[in-house]
Amino acid sequence: MEQPTRGCIRMLQLELGAYAEPVMQRLDRWCSDRWGQRLWQKDPTLWGPAGQPEIVDRLGWLDLPAVMPEQIEAFEAFASEVQGAGIHTVVLLGMGGSSLAAEVFARTLASVRQGLDLYVLDTTHPDTIASVADGLDPGGTLFLVASKSGTTAETMALFRFFWHWVNDAGIDPGTRFVAITDPGTPLDHLAQQRAFRAVFHAPPDVGGRFSALSVFGLLPAALAGVDISVLLATALQAARECGPDIDPRDNPGLRLGAALGELALRGRDKVTLRADPPIASFPLWLEQLIAESTGKSGRGCIPVVNEPDGFPGADGEDRVWVVMQVHGMHDPGLERGVIERIGRGQPVIRMELPGLDAIGYAMFLWEVAIVAAGSVLEVHPLNQPDVQLAKDLTRAVLSGQLDMRAVHAATVSVHDRDRLQKAWTEWQAQIRPGDYIALQAFLAPSPDVDQRIQALRKALQDRHGVATTAGYGPRFLHSTGQLHKGGPNIGVFLQLVDTPRRDLPIPEETYTFGDLIHAQAAGDFAALRNRGRRVLRVHLGEDPCAGLDLLGTL
Repeated sequence: MEQPTRGCIRMLQLELGAYAEPVMQRLDRWCSDRWGQRLWQKDPTLWGPAGQPEIVDRLGWLDLPAVMPEQIEAFEAFASEVQGAGIHTVVLLGMGGSSLAAEVFARTLASVRQGLDLYVLDTTHPDTIASVADGLDPGGTLFLVASKSGTTAETMALFRFFWHWVNDAGIDPGTRFVAITDPGTPLDHLAQQRAFRAVFHAPPDVGGRFSALSVFGLLPAALAGVDISVLLATALQAARECGPDIDPRDNPGLRLGAALGELALRGRDKVTLRADPPIASFPLWLEQLIAESTGKSGRGCIPVVNEPDGFPGADGEDRVWVVMQVHGMHDPGLERGVIERIGRGQPVIRMELPGLDAIGYAMFLWEVAIVAAGSVLEVHPLNQPDVQLAKDLTRAVLSGQLDMRAVHAATVSVHDRDRLQKAWTEWQAQIRPGDYIALQAFLAPSPDVDQRIQALRKALQDRHGVATTAGYGPRFLHSTGQLHKGGPNIGVFLQLVDTPRRDLPIPEETYTFGDLIHAQAAGDFAALRNRGRRVLRVHLGEDPCAGLDLLGTL
């Protein structure tokens, strides 16, 4: 397993040590079972009994590298049309699979060619929304409203706000809005009724987190100036190397999936992701793919992204290190860490891309790997059964149907120092070896908040020697939220909420953005409690940075 696989990917190296044998046995079994052929035949029995929903009708992503080149000309023509109309900024309103790939493409590749400035807005925190609106030029901004279902609550709330914001600026709002959705969804009908500038339909048989190489990822990329033809060419190469006629032992996607699944079965379930700086955003896309695909039925792989370096337990018995590198762009510190961990016998999966354009290759490869890992773990990799609970509870909060007394009683304020200290101590006393700590920040994202969250992660890591994760709400609800509620009960959760400095109405609704993010946090807290998770909810007041600083001193 130590020999590198070469091709478009340049290198996939599995340094598995004692775990190499069960991985090889799995690949041998897949060879006998014709697993690769059956994947491309879209055989639902690879993940359980026939007849399960969201299997056959969610495997269309396998065909995307071959069929999407037909739409390149249309995407690029639309990008030229928009630029010619004097538009210089694109704001993508979308959550999870509707936005993460586009953000990776823009951050990684947009500087190669001249395109529009792309900004992804995937929060309901009114402070951030107000700040974004204050910095936009209504006349020069195009809004992409992206939702597979056409009903995503956050996306539709943002749409309503910015539709009226453009209209109030004296501009025909229809000329500034584009919908990306499945055919026949409520968003599709809305876009037709309100005369959006354009509507782009996504393939119905492609699930959100597997939609990177569909219109959800490619249209925003084209607008940002990315050469999407190269992205798709490298993805097609991945499809060939992972194709039905490739022996599983030579198939990079199946090798990677077998390794992740077998390691997780043996307790190595913390998939610790590192990447060279030019592709630093890639793990954020990968985080959703891993967490939402495998974290269910009490099993799963826990993606660990942007974890602070150097603490007790970093090389524990629950880790597998995944290192994403780009040829000629290696980070020296990352390279040293790879060599040291291999020397210490830690399982390390190392992937080196020949260049930045091979992001398309890497995405398709990982999609194959994750559905294969789901087969090893005996979970359904294409559904998200526990996401709906938090959505239902959010609606119950907004409608007044959820009794909030339990949520209020469990909320600890940073201004109540004695109660906070007691709750903080009791929460930490529940942390056990092999757990992970998840910080859930329903706060306005900012560099200052980022810095303090990282400092708090570092303090908790040093104290407890366990893995830590962090995500902004409601963004993480569409990424790791499924894992939190449906995966193994080894998460210890810290929910962080605040009082927004300003609130904003949501036109055509009876509640504000402040109400919405409050309901989303309360709904997710109730969902975690419903699933028997260990969770502490802390209210940071009106100054979240000061509140986070205080937590760091306890």
